Amino acid sequence: MALARSPLAPETLPELPPIGGVRGIAHAAGLRYAGRDDLLLLHFPHGAAVTGVLTLSKCPGAPVEWCKRQLPAGRADALLVNAGNANAFTGRRGRVSVERAAQAVAQALGCSPEGVYLASTGVIGEPMPDDRLADAVAAAAGQLDEVDWAKAAGAIMTTDTFPKAVARACEIDGKPVRLVGIAKGSGMIAPDMATMLAFVVTDAGLPAEILRPLLAAACARSFNCITVDGDTSTSDTLLLFATGAAGRFEADSPTDRRLADFAAELEALLVDLAQLVVKDGEGAQKFVTVRVRGARSDGAARRIGLSIANSPLVKTAIAGEDANWGRIVMAVGKAGEEADRDRLAVAIGGVTIALDGERVPDYDEAPVAAHMAGREILIEVDLGLAHGAATVWTCDLTHGYIDINADYRS
Repeated sequence: MALARSPLAPETLPELPPIGGVRGIAHAAGLRYAGRDDLLLLHFPHGAAVTGVLTLSKCPGAPVEWCKRQLPAGRADALLVNAGNANAFTGRRGRVSVERAAQAVAQALGCSPEGVYLASTGVIGEPMPDDRLADAVAAAAGQLDEVDWAKAAGAIMTTDTFPKAVARACEIDGKPVRLVGIAKGSGMIAPDMATMLAFVVTDAGLPAEILRPLLAAACARSFNCITVDGDTSTSDTLLLFATGAAGRFEADSPTDRRLADFAAELEALLVDLAQLVVKDGEGAQKFVTVRVRGARSDGAARRIGLSIANSPLVKTAIAGEDANWGRIVMAVGKAGEEADRDRLAVAIGGVTIALDGERVPDYDEAPVAAHMAGREILIEVDLGLAHGAATVWTCDLTHGYIDINADYRS
């Protein structure tokens, strides 16, 4: 099914510079889609440090289980990603499939299967066409070149309507460092990590034990703060590879002050990618920011924000451009976190609607209605209890979401 490009999509991709220490290719394997790239192969000829954050789903895909076993080693030689088949809920056959895929990459590139990382996205429950995948890997391995990140982002899409890629630059101890990230995701989006995949490659020379806490913290404030439909995928995978081409950096700990710029740019890159996923939410017409403050803790604020962002009643009101702030109050109340009705304040588009537990006396809905008619919606809630704060991002819920998911397998 051909999907119209999201109205929230950026007009163009940003400039995506080459990253030293990685080669790659986007390839048409024909695993599910005809006439488009559906496979991505990256090779790190000199190896790379790697860390990742994986779905907490109790029914993970076979590639997620494979990555979970390999990540403690902290080293990578290659990454293979396919779109169209999630290789999830495929039992023993799925486990054999990932072993065969890793072996095919290892044979083609002359590395160890344990150094190959795998990710798959697409239909759940369909066996992977192993022979076709192995043939595609052999063909792709012979075409490796400087990575075209735009094509790489396009190769991993499923119901996405536009490729998602971001680049950032920073310095570590005075030396320039580059980062490029790509992601895919449109539906089944409510990451709990840590059908959402994201891969970041940097030329920084940092070991996995330093990268691991930096990625986890950045993920907590980016991908784990978005939702499209409240459904956590079996395949959620975020991997960070550091090739070391910019030189090795002797950092004592992830809190080393020399890493502050890198940590900030890594988080900014992930936030940008996460927001692009929301802007491509299935059927989305509006991008929604929910800011919560005054909660008992940052965690409580995040859970309240996600309660609002996941509410079908809130999301459909936004789709209908209805400033129904009572639904926001409802979502705060059902979140399971401490709230005091008589301290609660609610604002939409910067206009305070409710204060101290009731509607403000001079409330004028006209500017709020005008804000609701726009593409970007801001909802703010103050619980007035403490200093916990969080920001989450979501989209509206339209009939387009139903249409896309009703026809997904056809």
